[in-house]
Amino acid sequence: MRLEIKLAAWLALSAGLMHAAVDGVVINQTTGKPQPGATVTLFQTSQQGPQFIDSAKTGPDGKFTITKEPPPDQAAGGPRLLQAVYAGVQYNKVLPPGTPGSGVEIPVYESSKKPAGVDVTQHIMLLQPDSSGILNVNEIYIFQNSGKLTWNDPDRGELQFELPAAAQGKVEIDATAPQGMPIRRAPDPAGKPNTFKLDFPIKPGETRIELSWTMPFNTPGVFDERILMKTSAGTKVLAPPGVTLKGDGVESLGQEPQTQATIYSMKGPDLRFDVQGTGELRDTSSGGGDSGGQGSPGLTQNLPKLYNLQLSSAGLLDSMSAVKWIVITVLGMLALGFLLLYRKGSPLTEATSAQPVDAAKSSKVPKHARGRG
Repeated sequence: MRLEIKLAAWLALSAGLMHAAVDGVVINQTTGKPQPGATVTLFQTSQQGPQFIDSAKTGPDGKFTITKEPPPDQAAGGPRLLQAVYAGVQYNKVLPPGTPGSGVEIPVYESSKKPAGVDVTQHIMLLQPDSSGILNVNEIYIFQNSGKLTWNDPDRGELQFELPAAAQGKVEIDATAPQGMPIRRAPDPAGKPNTFKLDFPIKPGETRIELSWTMPFNTPGVFDERILMKTSAGTKVLAPPGVTLKGDGVESLGQEPQTQATIYSMKGPDLRFDVQGTGELRDTSSGGGDSGGQGSPGLTQNLPKLYNLQLSSAGLLDSMSAVKWIVITVLGMLALGFLLLYRKGSPLTEATSAQPVDAAKSSKVPKHARGRG
């Protein structure tokens, strides 16, 4: 009889575990304690984009359980995404296919409007003037937060920048939180003409923010941009073959040997230099540098592809030919003693929309699940 009772209890427990899609605990890394009252939301990624599954609140012990399973047509999709919202900020945890959904730990942090421990360690630009009179510009800002507080200043934004008037305020931005995936964000006006602010909380670790914009430009001509966010390493500018940059405070650091792109160091804080020639970044590793006559793809549409690759030294340029300019940025920074580390994962940008995965914008997510970043 005792054996039957134990067997029945085991079967009941097993059935409960089978239906527990995800369970775990939210840990406040600032205090080192479990965090009650956080809202955890489960998404299942698919070819149609991330699909909302269910939400749950953490108890007094910081634990949560989401028992709802994804529909059968979504269950075989990509990674699952957990979003914990605490103090108005989202903290993501990606569960790759095959990863156990039990005992998952999601870190969160206390927030501060002061950027204590935050440094903009790099500002990197790629300028590609073409023969049709258009200048394609890609920028990367890399933030390093060495503290245990999330810098969260929605009023002023965490990134302020200015665009030349000729860009007409048109810019695409992708932001990547530590151990996260690129999310499309839209800036807000910052009060002065052609100035903008981006509200994307800077969490402990490394955050990357990429800007892509264009403007009419004929060479030879003068490139002029005011830099609002100062960096500890200054600004580095990459120019493809056929393009030369000259001016006060412009120093050539040499060429990246694979593509012959020139790396320039700029003495700021603002940028003003002459641009001569036209060109586009190409991968010349497969002979002759032929890329089918197509220009280097823009940052915004290609950065997410990095998260589908296993980054290794062998054949890296061949496997990443679709993101040539990012590869060159990596190689150029390695040559300068810097490292840009891109991690493996899966993009959250929907195939048919550039909107981020944001619990606040899903009609199915409870109001208390709202958060940013």
